[in-house]
Amino acid sequence: MNISEAARRSGLSSKTIRYYEEIGLIAQATRGANGYRQYGQAAVEELQFLARARDVGFDLDECRQLLELHRDSARQSRHARSLVLEKSAQLQERIDSLQAMQQVLQDMASRCHGDEGPECAILDDLAGSREGAQ
Repeated sequence: MNISEAARRSGLSSKTIRYYEEIGLIAQATRGANGYRQYGQAAVEELQFLARARDVGFDLDECRQLLELHRDSARQSRHARSLVLEKSAQLQERIDSLQAMQQVLQDMASRCHGDEGPECAILDDLAGSREGAQ
């Protein structure tokens, strides 16, 4: 199948597929007599694997590790589990950080009158934070 069909089936864009080939994440596609890339079912399955891994937050280096494990019939599942638990911990840290940021924004908004007057606790807070950081 051509790259457009592989993209449709995998849920990735043609540009992404070409990029994955360029960085060696997936094998170079074979070329047909017309010079166009040709993908088999196994290649599409790897692309689907990568799409799912990206959807749950794995970066390209992590995807490379997971794909290598997927390809290795002698793999040990503990390696995949370790990668997933590490990613989960990283995401939890990010969630905690985002929740803390959200709380600061909510606090700032609650202290701002939001009226026609010039007084604004939000701008005052941000100005004070900037001065404290310098």
